Amino acid sequence: MSEAALAAAVDAARAAGRVALKYYRAGFEITLKPDATPVTQADREAERTITEVLGRAFPEHGFLGEEFGGSGKTDTRWIIDPIDGTKNFVRRIPIWATLIALEEHGEITVGVIHNPVTGELYTARRGGGAFLNGERIRVSDETEMSQAYLLHAGLRAARTTRYWDGFMRLVDSTDRQRGFGDYIGYGLIAEGKADVYAEIYPEGTGLKPWDLAPCKILVEEAGGRFTDLEGRPTIYSSSALATNGRLHDAALALLRP
Repeated sequence: MSEAALAAAVDAARAAGRVALKYYRAGFEITLKPDATPVTQADREAERTITEVLGRAFPEHGFLGEEFGGSGKTDTRWIIDPIDGTKNFVRRIPIWATLIALEEHGEITVGVIHNPVTGELYTARRGGGAFLNGERIRVSDETEMSQAYLLHAGLRAARTTRYWDGFMRLVDSTDRQRGFGDYIGYGLIAEGKADVYAEIYPEGTGLKPWDLAPCKILVEEAGGRFTDLEGRPTIYSSSALATNGRLHDAALALLRP
């Protein structure tokens, strides 16, 4: 089923991308969620488009989406972020994407990440490898932390956590550090262009399952490793660590409070 599910997810992501791109180029209204993050007409319409496309293809599946929450079955469900990087979207920074994943009995089996501005389409399915625009991608072979390229998703939130000192150790141990947040950090890890990516937020804030679901399988199918900061391979944590696999244990050890 995963091939059919992947094809449907690609169709849904492309359809949502067309919706979002229309607003991106023309304009939209912005409202704030209770956590002060922005939401636009584009987010809501794109999520509706995704659920319509996937609902036709798999009427028995449930949904968990950023804008409209959960519905239907929970053991087999689509996890959706219609626009990952809404703050970039609002500022017309072309680093945002539609994220779709299929979760079956607690395991992510299909993932799609689509940036309609750049045309990037990342796809992965369990046991089938990871791809960018149809070309196979793999993580880097770097084994030396001193030569590693470290990505992070922002500093202010990380500074308020118990992992800050560990993050500074990671910074001091790596060759280069850059703040590429959102989906793009996972894409760069999966492509082998960066080696370690840390998203660090206080417990109970920060990352949600829809921020991470397709990113996890993309990194894993590219040969890398994805966990929370305690080393658990879960999308249900406030923070995340993705690496080429070879540097993962060392990164966890440096981050440990």
